[in-house]
Amino acid sequence: LQTLFTRTITIYIIIVVLLAIDAFINSINNIYKESFEISKSKPIKGYLQTVKIILFSLGGIIIISTAIGKSAIFLLSGLGALTAVLMLVFKDPILGFVGSIQLSANDMVRPDDWISMPDYGADGTVIDMNLTTVKVRNWDQTISTIPTYALVANSFQNWRGMEEGGGRRIMRSIKINVKSIKFCSPELLAKLKNNRLIADYLKEKEDELKKHNEKYDINPKVKINTRRQTNIGVFRNYLVNYLESHPQINRDMTLIVRQLETTETGLPLQIYCFTSEKAWVQYENIQSNIFDHILTVMPEFELELFQNPSGDDFKNLTIRN
Repeated sequence: LQTLFTRTITIYIIIVVLLAIDAFINSINNIYKESFEISKSKPIKGYLQTVKIILFSLGGIIIISTAIGKSAIFLLSGLGALTAVLMLVFKDPILGFVGSIQLSANDMVRPDDWISMPDYGADGTVIDMNLTTVKVRNWDQTISTIPTYALVANSFQNWRGMEEGGGRRIMRSIKINVKSIKFCSPELLAKLKNNRLIADYLKEKEDELKKHNEKYDINPKVKINTRRQTNIGVFRNYLVNYLESHPQINRDMTLIVRQLETTETGLPLQIYCFTSEKAWVQYENIQSNIFDHILTVMPEFELELFQNPSGDDFKNLTIRN
């Protein structure tokens, strides 16, 4: 009875010491997170969990050796034969430890980063990083759990660069009906000159074309030889001026309005620029307002948006026939 009582008290003391050390490690993590700014980019939770695994493994061995009355060294020597089994049991913590080191050393992901990883259904903010898993709160308020090592072994998208940069990118195209593309008539040019965003461009371009045609003595009646302004070219320059004058577009970053390859669905005209606002809701509002304006102003340049025929189109065609 004395031996049993002594071993029980010893095991109890070991457990209390392990719990005390565990609480001490947790307090280190909490103080680090709350007191040091570097904790946002260099979390230590994964490393502390590794220390806990080693601590509790050693504690378990000591408890078992105490219970059976054998030396802890005796049990440790027997663990060599179980190395393969231990590697299998602790595969995820080992991979997670390696992944945590790589993520931290390369600054690949931090808490509060917005990441996208479609393979795991994750698209949202990182809320927790530990030894084996990374938790992501998706925009629909669900939680996705990603193995830590998967962030190293697989590809994912981190939006931190966009959030820290000068703006958020708009890259969207509108498809123009190629049948509406033509040379600008004098009447159309006269109407467009009243627009302040493009009046200077039209005047400069008109003087440039006039000098060119006079230089080479080109007969204006032969359209194929004469350099003339097109409604698509004028429209493209209008959009550039419109975006440059927009108060919520960052003019210090790339701004392009360009034509893409013509397809069976028309001529894609791509708008490529960056908004000064990076928050999702504001960004979507700015983008929507820009394209609301573009779609509305197109008829002023006698351009048409390409659209596949619908049921009403066929119905109207049948009625006219």
